[in-house]
This record gives sequence, structure tokens and C-alpha cells, in this order.
Amino acid sequence: MSPADDGAGHPSYFDTGWTGGRSPWAIALVVSMATFMEVLDTSIANVSLPHIAGDLSVTQDQSTWVLTSYLVSNAVVLPISGWLATRIGRKRFYMICVALFVASSFLCGVAPTLPMLVLFRVMQGIGGGGLAPSEQAILVDTFPPARRGAGMAIYGMAVVVAPAVGPTLGGFITEHLSWRWVFFINIPVGLLSLFLTNRMVTDPPHLKEMRRRVGGIDYVGLALISTGLGCLEYVLDKGQEADWLNSPAIVGFAAAAVVCVVSFIVWEWRQEHPILDVRMFRARTFASGSALMLLIGILLYAPTVLLPAFEQTLMGYTAEQAGQTMSPGGLAMILLMPLAGALVSRVDPRRLLALGAGLLAASLFYMSRRLSVGMDFGTAVLMRLFQTVGFAFLFVPINALVYAGVPPQKNNAVAGIMNLGRNIGGSIGIAVVTTIIARHAQVHQAALARHTTQYDHAFSARLGAITRAFEHTGASAIEAAQRGLALVYRQVQLQATQLAYLDAFRTLALAALCMLPLIALAKFTKGGRAPIGH
Repeated sequence: MSPADDGAGHPSYFDTGWTGGRSPWAIALVVSMATFMEVLDTSIANVSLPHIAGDLSVTQDQSTWVLTSYLVSNAVVLPISGWLATRIGRKRFYMICVALFVASSFLCGVAPTLPMLVLFRVMQGIGGGGLAPSEQAILVDTFPPARRGAGMAIYGMAVVVAPAVGPTLGGFITEHLSWRWVFFINIPVGLLSLFLTNRMVTDPPHLKEMRRRVGGIDYVGLALISTGLGCLEYVLDKGQEADWLNSPAIVGFAAAAVVCVVSFIVWEWRQEHPILDVRMFRARTFASGSALMLLIGILLYAPTVLLPAFEQTLMGYTAEQAGQTMSPGGLAMILLMPLAGALVSRVDPRRLLALGAGLLAASLFYMSRRLSVGMDFGTAVLMRLFQTVGFAFLFVPINALVYAGVPPQKNNAVAGIMNLGRNIGGSIGIAVVTTIIARHAQVHQAALARHTTQYDHAFSARLGAITRAFEHTGASAIEAAQRGLALVYRQVQLQATQLAYLDAFRTLALAALCMLPLIALAKFTKGGRAPIGH
């Protein structure tokens, strides 16, 4: 019997949504709590690293393992979360993930040394990796296709707004309390989530049927995908720091990632009960949707790193002030996501995606031309606001698109793939922009330095004026000349770094434009009942 028919000619839960007798909106809010908490944790600890390094008596580079360890373990769990949810039950899997996340958050908060903190962050990443995919799959089953956009809007607010407010909240907590409270705040939210999930969430019948059909543990596939994604995450996180392919370690991890991921695809393609159904990528719409989610991940996370870093390193903002320029953008997404959710059931999602991609590309191009160390606080806020308008019309439609041709039995798998794409995209985006800033700053500095010679009349005149100004303050001629050269050197560095940031935003704008041909490749059948092979 099809999940779309109850055998008596009446529409089944696939058409009406599976709520277990509860309000779908209440279910959406309950499962969004833990997901918001988990996604928040991917960015909230970033601004605390200097404090963690100082408190645990380690270097700044060593403290970055707090971030890397979480990302690696998180990436390993994401692709197999759908299979795990099907095998042990989605509600049970979700609650196990929440419990592990809460327990490891407490352990992170009390960790006495860096190795212990890294170990507990690995545990936290394992627990957190299953939260977002499980929530997304729960919402897809809770809301019928006609109302799915509204449910996805709530999910979108959790996973899109959290990275925006993370730096603000992390900076405030670190400066006014302690870095340990960055982890402790997860505990009450997680405990409340466990209580409410147990009371309100139930697994739909199709999932119980799938649980009986799922095969045994594919140890080969599990080992390949875990190793491959773990190595890939290490390469992306440590590549720039280790000078990419000039580092034997990076080369080795990159080669291992490629071999393991390719071997995993070949292996899983032949399995009757794969951990990750790679055959789903034969569908053009699903493949293009997955690529779009990868790009959305790049464009979501990279700007949230770039803009605060620009403000802190070049404009002298504190972590809290830099975060405050991002928060209004999060508020804008909260207001616009429900609008996108309402429109997605009335308008072809591809049109909304094209609108979002165009707005995002325009905002990034604007930032690549107008971003300046001389801009005021209000300008920085407006730039971020302009950027977030585009995101509101990307996240909800992409979920409507990728689920349109998917039978309910595959909802868990789709959720895992989509969240993996977003997270890997985020790691790629951050790695790319940090490399651009480091490399292009050197290129721009070399170009600017060619004009700082005694043979350049404009430079000589400017340096002479600066030197005389220092002499008027009482400095000797030699000291005034040295201070003048030092000031010019700092200005060259500042301008070179600013130009590198502009290059990074320009690159992201081009990435946003790359979404348009992918959108054109997708097909969509209204109602979400098209076969997956379309």
C-alpha cells in the first residue's frame, strides 16, 4: 500500500502530515530548539579561542583544535545520520543525540586541559551531527507538501540565524562571564528539548516499516565515509595554516580523503542496503539541489567570518561590537523566513531561488566595492541586512525543491545529505576566503610597495609632510623619518589587507551567480509527488 493511500481511498498522513495528534507548529518549535543550539555551537566558540588559549596555557594555533575536532566529528556523523535514524528509530536517535550533546557540553565546560576539551568536543560533534538532519526529516513528515514551506521556514531560522548571532552571543558571554559558559548555556536548553521531544514527537508508520527492512551494519562503507570526511575536514580547516600542498601532511590527508570518498561511492552504489543511498544523485533535480546546498553553505558561513574579522582586525571593533553588526541581519531573516515559507507553496521554488541568488550576488558585489575601514557602524549593519534578504529566499525553496521528488521513506537520507552539503560548503567557503585574504594581501602589498620609493614624487612629498609633522612634535630628524616610514608601512599593510577582503567578497559574489545555472537544471512538480527519477 502506498503511503499516499490508506487503502480506503482516503488521503494518508503523507498528504496530511504525521503529527501524532500534536500541533505541527508545536513540534516544529520543539525540535528547532536543540538544532539552533547545535548550529550556534559551530560559531559561538570562535571568539572565545584567545580566552581558552590563555586559560589552558596553550598557543592560539593549538586552541583551534577546539573548532577542528568538532567539525571533523560532526562531518563524520552527518552522512550516516539518516541510516542511523532509520535503524534505531528517529525519535530515539534524536533524543540520544540531544543527550550526548548536553552531557558533552557540560564536560567541555569543566575540561581542565586542552586534550580533554578536544576529546569532549569530539563527543559534542558526534551528538550534534544528528540533530539538524533529524529535525529536518521530522518537519518534512510533520507538514504535508502544501504546507512544508512554512515548516522549513522554522528550520531555516534555526540553521541560518544561529551562525549570525553566534559571534555576538559568544563575545558577550566571554567578556562578561567566562568562556566555559559558552558550553554551559547548552545544558538547560538541551534538557528542556529532551523533555518536550519525549512528550510530543512520534515516529510515522513508514519509518517503523523501514526499520524492519533496513539491512545490517555496512562496516566497510562506514569506515570509508568516516575516514574520508574526517580527512577532508582536516584539510579544509588546517590547509591555509599549513600552506596547503606544500605540506606533506595536507597532501596525505587530501589523498586519503579523495580515495576514501570515491571508494565509498563505488562501494555504496552496489549495496542493497547502503548507509547513504548515492543512487539518489542520478536524479537531476536532487543532484542540482545538493550542489545548490553546498553553495548555500559556502555563502552562509564565509561572510559570517569575513565581516567580523574585517571589523576587528582593521576597524578596531571588539568581538561584541563586531557581532552587533551581524545581529540585525539575523532579525531580518527571522522576519523574512515566514514570508518565504508562505510563498514557496504558491510560487515555483526555482523563481524564489533565482531571486535569492540574484539578491545575494548583488549584495556581495556591493560589499566588494563599498567595504572600507572608514565606514561607520550603521553602514556595516545595512550591508549585512542587504545580504541576509537573499538568504531568506534561498533556504526554504531549496528544501521544497529537493524533497519534491522523494518518497517519504527516503526523508532521513535526504536530510543527512542536505546538512552534510551545507556543513562541507561552510568549511570550503571559510578555507577559500581565508586563503584569499592571506595570499592576496601579499600580492596587493607588493603592488603598493612599488610606489613607495624615493623616485615616486607623490610618495616622497607625502613622506616629507609626515616627517615634518613628527618634527614639529619634538622628534629629531632621524626619529621623525623612522616614524614616518613606519606609519606609511602600516598604511600600506592596511590598504593591502582591505583590498584582499574586497577580493574575497567578489569571489563569493561570483559563487552566488554560479547558483543560477544549477537552478535552471532543476525540475519541480507542484505537490511534491513527482517520482525521484525526474
